[in-house]
Amino acid sequence: MASNSQGVREPVSFPTALHSGTGGGSGNSLSSMHDHAPVSGVRGAGNRRLLAMSLALTSAVFLVQVGGAVFSGSLALLADAVHMLMDAAALVIALVAGAVASRPADERRTFGYQRAEVFGALVNGVLLTVLSAWIAIEAVLRLLHPEEVEVAGTLMLVVAVVGLVANGISMWLLSAAQRSSINVRGAYIEVLGDLLGSVAVIVAAVVILLTGWMPADAIVSLVIAAMIVPRAVGLLREVFAVLSEATPKGMQVEEIRRHLLATPGVVAVHDLHVWQLTRGAPVFSAHVVVGEDAFADGRARNLLEELQGCLASHFDVEHSTFQFEHAGHLEHDAHG
Repeated sequence: MASNSQGVREPVSFPTALHSGTGGGSGNSLSSMHDHAPVSGVRGAGNRRLLAMSLALTSAVFLVQVGGAVFSGSLALLADAVHMLMDAAALVIALVAGAVASRPADERRTFGYQRAEVFGALVNGVLLTVLSAWIAIEAVLRLLHPEEVEVAGTLMLVVAVVGLVANGISMWLLSAAQRSSINVRGAYIEVLGDLLGSVAVIVAAVVILLTGWMPADAIVSLVIAAMIVPRAVGLLREVFAVLSEATPKGMQVEEIRRHLLATPGVVAVHDLHVWQLTRGAPVFSAHVVVGEDAFADGRARNLLEELQGCLASHFDVEHSTFQFEHAGHLEHDAHG
């Protein structure tokens, strides 16, 4: 006898997960969070609009920094532009993937489009890893041959200040909403990282203007590249964990098994699998051996609801599939 429950999930975003469904889970989304205290003016706009405004500012500064890097010869400006590109890409992935993931499932894509953001994050992670590695190599070459480097310190300083101001405005826009939305909080922290990158570039520009010491530009480039690489690698590790259908981080299979076995009427649990479509969208399946009395007195339906409730309340799993088996049933599954 097989019994299935497939909870309906709303779109999730890669870096931020939404937990929603019939089992009592709770969570956060780009559109579902609300502020505990009303905020007037532009900062009181919806979270999606705030993120869009932050994205517009970040994208504009990225273009300015790329142009500044080309005309000033500053590698640090280019590194800071890549740093901002990472944050802009993350915002684009979150916003676009949220829209794509909301498309309904069909016969070819029975789980819908929730993995769209995973593939976007994969491209983002690979691109940033390659760019940061190139910046690090170029910075080392500049340190080895400083006599070949000439950086226009004044232009470098002006562009870095523009970046600092823009990041400050973005932080101000997000400052109120970040207290109650995990999505906006994530964007706020990313912008803070950009702001620190701009400060580092300003320091290098001032050193160049006051002393003429060009290696300051390469050193700051290495610092910013070092800020990017761990995040890019961490993003790729998470993407590969999702694509390889690994058990979601923080979930212990044996702990789930113990919870299920503690449910009255459950004799054994085997062929237990838990994976995720994207971050925050775990999927679960298991074979559950139940006592004969559960089938005899019709308690199987209630037992199914209890198991669903256990997963939803303790592990925030909304999409679950259970196969009920009689006690003593011979299991023929090859990977039992």
